[in-house]
Formats: sequence, structure tokens, C-alpha cells
Amino acid sequence: MDDVTSRFISDLIGRLTGPLSFRLILQPMMAAFFAVRDGMKEEREGRPPYFWSLFSATEAQRRELLREGWKAVVKVFSLAFVLDVVYQLIVFRWVYPFESLVVAIILAILPYVLLRGTVNRIVKTWIHSKGHPSR
Repeated sequence: MDDVTSRFISDLIGRLTGPLSFRLILQPMMAAFFAVRDGMKEEREGRPPYFWSLFSATEAQRRELLREGWKAVVKVFSLAFVLDVVYQLIVFRWVYPFESLVVAIILAILPYVLLRGTVNRIVKTWIHSKGHPSR
């Protein structure tokens, strides 16, 4: 088990300098774009920040929020997964699907979830500080 864990960590660190390393910047930027778009839309509609809503919503609302978030980020996630598989084939000549899944989550899902609610709060704060009437 220690061999698997150390290989996993070593492989993840190796992605920083290997081929296709541009994706480590491009994919979080794409996820950020969608998060900003959705966070601004969410604020315009008067909805609470996304991440907080996941914890405070009912089960049905949570399912709908997750479905909405997944729909927004599925293309970026899929691209991250496929590009990591290509990276693995180039570097390792083998595919470790769990590693690709972890990389795709880090590059696509994590930035989206963290930024969407943050953008909502920033926009709400900015609008109220500019003296715009509240809803």
C-alpha cells in the first residue's frame, strides 16, 4: 500500500513539469470562467452562495444544485480527465484511472466550487457598497 501511495504522490508531482503542463493553468481558468459566470447569475437571482447552499439546502434542493453545478463543469472535467489519460499514456505508457479522476477533480471541480460562491459574495458586496438599491 505504501508503494501505491508513494507512486500516486510522485506521479501527481511529476505532472507539474511533464508534457501537457499547460493544462494545469488552462483548465482551472476555464472552471473559474464558469464559476464567475454562474456566481454572478446566482447573485442577480438573489440566491445564496453556491457552496454554502450545498450544506444548508434540503435533499431535493441539494440534488438540483449538484446537477446544476455538474452541468456547468462537466465539459471542463471531461477534458481534464481525457488530457490526464493522454499525459499518462505519453509518460507512463499506462493509465491509472484513479489518478486521472483526482487530477480532474483538482483542476475542474475544486476551482469551480470554491470560486462560484466567492464571486456571489464579492458581487453582492460590491453592488451594496456602490449604493445600488437592495432587492
